This record gives sequence, C-alpha cells and structure tokens, in this order.
Amino acid sequence: MRSLLVSLLAGCALAFGALPATAAGGGSERIRDLATVAGVRVNQLIGYGVVVGLDGSGDAATQVQFTGQSVQSLLSQFGVTLPPGVTPQMKNVAAVMVTAALPAYAQPGQQIDITVSSLGNARSLRGGTLLLTPLRGADSQVYAMAQGNLVIGGAGAAAGGSKVAINHLLAGRIPGGATVERAVANAALESDVIHLELNQTDFSTARLVAEAINRHLGGEQAQPLDARVVQVRFPGQGSRVRFIAELENLEVALAAPPARVIVNARTGSVVINQSVRLGASAVAHGSLSVTVSSTPVVSQPAPLSGGQTVVTEKADIRIQQGSGALMEVPASADLAEVVKALNALGASAQDLIGILQAMKAAGALKADLEII
Repeated sequence: MRSLLVSLLAGCALAFGALPATAAGGGSERIRDLATVAGVRVNQLIGYGVVVGLDGSGDAATQVQFTGQSVQSLLSQFGVTLPPGVTPQMKNVAAVMVTAALPAYAQPGQQIDITVSSLGNARSLRGGTLLLTPLRGADSQVYAMAQGNLVIGGAGAAAGGSKVAINHLLAGRIPGGATVERAVANAALESDVIHLELNQTDFSTARLVAEAINRHLGGEQAQPLDARVVQVRFPGQGSRVRFIAELENLEVALAAPPARVIVNARTGSVVINQSVRLGASAVAHGSLSVTVSSTPVVSQPAPLSGGQTVVTEKADIRIQQGSGALMEVPASADLAEVVKALNALGASAQDLIGILQAMKAAGALKADLEII
C-alpha cells in the first residue's frame, strides 16, 4: 500500500508539471525576496522582569528564591524595606525573561512588540501585568523600556489533582509593549555603494542579480563580489531611498536550483525539488517485520500439594520477510517521472529514505541528499 508521503510526492509532480515553460529553470523573483541590504537589520533585545497580578499561579518563593529577591529590590525603590532574613511568600508574582526585536531605523518613541516567558515554576502567566523592564542589546545598553498586560493564547484549570490546559500558558506577548528609547546608528546609506547580501550562497544568482540591475540602470554599476554579495554603486544624484526601492522591485530570472533531496529521518518526510534526476538502476527492497505476542498461562498446583496458583506468560515470536523482488527503475529527467518511478516501488516513507540513500551511494540519484 502506498504511503501518504508517496501520494504527496505525486501531487507535487502534478503541480510542477502544470508550470509554464519559463519555470523549467528557476522562475523569477524580486530582488527584495532574494537579498537584503547590508547593515539594514534587526537587533535582538533582552531583559529580566517581574509579572504581577496572577491568580495564585505565580512562582513558589520557597523554590524560586530569585523571584523573592527581585520583589524585595523592587519594593526598596519605593521605600518599603523588609526585615533581614525575611523572604516574601507570594503566589501572584512570577519572574520572566522579556525579548524583543528592534527593527532597523527604529526611532525613540516608537513601540515594538515583546515576548514574555516564565523563568521560574509559575503555572500560568494568564492575566498578569509586566512591570517596567529595561531591554538591553548585545552592548549592555538600554534600547527600550517594556511594560503592559500580557496576552496569553491559552487557558487552564485545575481541581482535586486534575488539570486541563489549552495551548501554552507560560509565554505570551504584549503588542506594542515596549517603547524605543535609543536609536541604533546605521550608516548603510552614507557610503557611495550598497551591498546586497543574498539569502543563499549561489554564484549563478549573484551574477544574474548584477546583470538585472545593470540592464535596468543601463551601465555597469553592479558587480558580484562573491557568491553572497553584490555591490551596487549609487547614482550621482537623486534619492537613495528611491533608488533602493527601485532595485528591490526588479525581477530576476533565476537559474534552476541545485538538485536536492531533503530527508527528515525523525518524521519520515521527504521533499524532492524539480532539478532532481534519476539514472537507470535496479532496486530490491524487502520488508522485515517482527511480531511478539504474549498469552497468559495459569499454572494450577495438584490438590493438597500446598502449592500456589501462578500466572505466567507464553511468548510467541513471529518473523515475516517480504519478497524483495528486483525492480527496474528507469532513467528519469523530469520530476513527474521521478515520482512515478518511486511510486512504482510501493515503498513506505521510512523505506523510501533507505532506498534514496542507497541510490545516492550507487550514483543513480543525481542530487544532493540532505538529512535533517
């Protein structure tokens, strides 16, 4: 019986077979989908904070001591001092880590989204409020301040040792929960050139991007520096922002991608792209199944023997070997033909992984085999 995976591959073949002739190569994409401008990037921020207002689902102070220390430090800023050696026992407070992504060119006063995650043993952060938390960058400088009410996409209840939970209750988001306090300096537009960094390393793509830009500008202002970076010189006059916007929307006719087969050994997923080719080969693949079953057996002692009735198990082991007949796999130069040839083997998803590995070792699979 064919597996769901093989059926899925057959569907992929139909989809690629319906593409127009121009997609036989790599199709076309905008430069903004292929590359990014060097220096225009996000910066990750992180901070440690305290969430209050929980309904008895916060950290247990006896087990998570830094939560109590954080509360003491917070209260001391408001003139509240606890006696030495006293640790507050609070069920409505939780220690959390706050993370955010600071966009490029973000200015002071703008708001960004933040993610709040439990750090201790709180049961839920639902209904909590994050207190004022500084968010720092890799240079330990404060770039934003976070505060607000958490949005938790789940719910839970517990009673009498039983509990039920929907989705995850220990992490949530605060839309617009942080205010930018400091801008990150960016000199991407101050130089005479910009560098377009490709999302994937490929010499052919770098050459094609440079050629598309030069055709649009009517000169030799773009040149690939390597398989990852294309250098473009700014025009002598005009808005540089408008110039970059024009470049980002240019269509680039791409070459066919490298032939690649991606195998996820944990889930049994196999993905084959349109550049994969098969050489003629013969495949024999037999399935081996082992079945172990146990049957309870009662051992009854003889009358007046003083023995006890004992229940034992009788194990029955069966081994079944598949036929493993030799099948010819014809040479295939089209994705639809490749899938048709693999379907003819009638292999399951896990069996298909082993077959593809063997075909690659034998030189019949004309593609890079990547196992993730």
